[in-house]
Amino acid sequence: MDYQSHRFCVAPMMDWTDRHCRTFHRLMTRKARLYTEMVTAEAVIHGDRARLLGFDGAERPLALQLGGSDPARLAEAAAIGEAAGYDEINLNIGCPSSRVQEGRFGACLMAEPELVAACASAMTARVRIPVTVKCRIGIDDQDSEADLSRFIATVADAGISTFIVHARKAWLEGLSPKENREVPSLDYARVYRLKASRPDLTIVLNGGIETLAASADHLEHVDGVMLGRAAYQTPYILAGIDRTFFAAHEPEPARGEILNRLVPYVRDHLARGGRLNSVTRHILGLYHGQPRARQFRRHLSEHGVGEGPGLDVLMEAIAIAERREDTAIPASAAAVGA
Repeated sequence: MDYQSHRFCVAPMMDWTDRHCRTFHRLMTRKARLYTEMVTAEAVIHGDRARLLGFDGAERPLALQLGGSDPARLAEAAAIGEAAGYDEINLNIGCPSSRVQEGRFGACLMAEPELVAACASAMTARVRIPVTVKCRIGIDDQDSEADLSRFIATVADAGISTFIVHARKAWLEGLSPKENREVPSLDYARVYRLKASRPDLTIVLNGGIETLAASADHLEHVDGVMLGRAAYQTPYILAGIDRTFFAAHEPEPARGEILNRLVPYVRDHLARGGRLNSVTRHILGLYHGQPRARQFRRHLSEHGVGEGPGLDVLMEAIAIAERREDTAIPASAAAVGA
């Protein structure tokens, strides 16, 4: 397994890319790089590490995304992440939410490249795994190409060689985080020019990418692509990644096969006292565009919420989607990661 490749990544997304989501995604692609939700450095240092940082080895290659602006605290959190087994530490310099700004981290730090460089330097000095930065192309009125080039150069000089660049600027006031994912115009060409001007750096493009064909087009200009909402809302797109971008020879897994392989994970999760919906909320889009997608989603949404639902609800949903009469757990269901 290539733990260094950023050729294809699934974006860190708050309230989305938890360990259940990542386990599901990994059943469709062994090669794409996965990311955690953003976790603040303070939470890593003082919080419940088993809950915040726990993951299964089958999720690798896996990066931990951190938020913060204190170099010493970020370095300590990065070291904790490395000890936990992560393959990369990613620093969030892209989130535009007001709550994040109040904590002085996220996209607002693009106005302080020297501080970001100090954070990067402290983190890279503390860990042996790669430290990367995820940023925007600009913020507010500070969004010229020169501003982006200066930010990248300053942080690169501190030891960062991989940048994931969301090809929209962020408005720190006046737009919600949701609007900041949609309203500012995408400027892929600026990211292309950044790569052309800094061939020594690994540049990964993020923002508005919806198909594997579009991903392939972008890879003519940059080193990697990162899918966000498309990977979550239409997750079966991930099943084509390994053959398309990593020359894998295995056939793409069918949707029913993916869910059958998820069954042992769900069973174990329920046995530990977890709720069915904690896992199944991530699979609602698996049959997007298929004949019985609506019935599949409706069954899970109506019968899979709360403390009571068990594995039978998932098996019934699979039977609906696959038009099967038998809702028993397949004897051939392989363990996750097999």
